[in-house]
Amino acid sequence: MADHVFVIAEAGVNHNGELDLALRLCDAAKAAGADAVKFQTFRAEDLVVPGAPTAQYQARQTGQQDQFAMLQRLELTAAQHEAIQAHCKAIGIEFFSTPFSVEAVDMLVRLGVRRIKLSSGELTHRALVERAAAARLPVLVSTGMATMDEIREALQWIAGARGGLDGVTVLHCTSAYPAPDEALNLKAMVSMAADLGIAVGYSDHSLGIEADLAAVALGARVIEKHMTLDRTLPGPDHAASLEPAQFKAMVDGIRRVSAMLGDGVKAPTAEERDTARVARRSIVAAVDIPAGAEITAAMLACRRPATGIAPRELERVVGRQAAQALPAGTVLQWDQLQGGARHG
Repeated sequence: MADHVFVIAEAGVNHNGELDLALRLCDAAKAAGADAVKFQTFRAEDLVVPGAPTAQYQARQTGQQDQFAMLQRLELTAAQHEAIQAHCKAIGIEFFSTPFSVEAVDMLVRLGVRRIKLSSGELTHRALVERAAAARLPVLVSTGMATMDEIREALQWIAGARGGLDGVTVLHCTSAYPAPDEALNLKAMVSMAADLGIAVGYSDHSLGIEADLAAVALGARVIEKHMTLDRTLPGPDHAASLEPAQFKAMVDGIRRVSAMLGDGVKAPTAEERDTARVARRSIVAAVDIPAGAEITAAMLACRRPATGIAPRELERVVGRQAAQALPAGTVLQWDQLQGGARHG
């Protein structure tokens, strides 16, 4: 059975501050086959100083230059979190969120979330990292913009706060929106797995679904991808998100790729064993061979099907005697021959 890849629909701030839109995103994530839908938990006043500039992609998508003002419009209240969580429970999809303050961590823990996600931008925020780790829930750690030394440092904080790294997954990420193909560096995820010795995944900001399928083929155990109901909606992340139909295509592709990976043991499958009977060859009589005749190589050929003596045994067949008459085209069996040691 294929290992299950945990697929997260990143609703993020694509609810635009509207509860109804947030709930519809949950419905879409469930319909698309995601394992979980994830939001972001913050207060603008805890996250940014008034007047701080927006990122280029945020300004491009929203027309806003003031990050504080933009984020204020995208906050979710505690009551809205509770409503979203209740809705997710009712429709059967996991709800969790990315906290941007220690208070947000505490609120999510009180809500009873089953895991916590740490944003790439918070990787160097020790107090937040340690508070999230101390909750002893599974932790997903995004690593966009990070060096390996920064990742190791954050993992040391996490291990110290929770007594180890069980339940910790690091997510490779390129913090650009959208991230161009040549900037994805998916092989870095493989290097992280080898270097850190813990589970890895991929938080994707590229366009399309190809990077996610490739990441699964490279060993990702978690895939996170932004979802929106409409890529043309106003807001910083909609343009770099998948709409529901494409998100479902991604999930379906991930499930197929997971099944394709198998267990890594090179051995014939049940389907191949059936094919081998018709695709491989046996030693056959090329001419009529009388009973008692000594068999020569000129009397033999190798033909399909593979229901008799395998071609690799040709030298062991030559020099034996026919125990019975063998008409041309007979697929040879060991009990039709005599003389010499028997091989089966």
